[in-house]
Amino acid sequence: MTPNELREILKSAFAKAGVTISENNGALAGTRESIKAKWWLGGRKVVYRMSCLLAEAERIVHFREAVLERSWGIPPPTFTIETTTTSGWKRSGTRTDISAAGGGEIDYARVREMVENAVASAGWTFHFEGGRLP
Repeated sequence: MTPNELREILKSAFAKAGVTISENNGALAGTRESIKAKWWLGGRKVVYRMSCLLAEAERIVHFREAVLERSWGIPPPTFTIETTTTSGWKRSGTRTDISAAGGGEIDYARVREMVENAVASAGWTFHFEGGRLP
């Protein structure tokens, strides 16, 4: 499969997962605001960020991801349910925030698994770069 065909498959997978994609020099970068809670004293936002670089000569896809949480002021009281599994740098599981001021849900491994499956079906090699920000 050509790099452009794989890039289009990855873009459609990201769109299906709700990730907003931008392309810069052949690299795909994306974000998804998963959890938002805001009230008049402050707020909290959890954002999923990822990047995907296709090394055409080696037929390797380098993938990075991070979940970043930011709060300001006094965040609203939130009830959080979280189940996670960590193996090396790979984190799997879900987090759900419930609040009168907002909330949301994030699945830590959903996008990574979609990319890994698409890359494997294209005959390329998936390389997860853990511990590095996208």
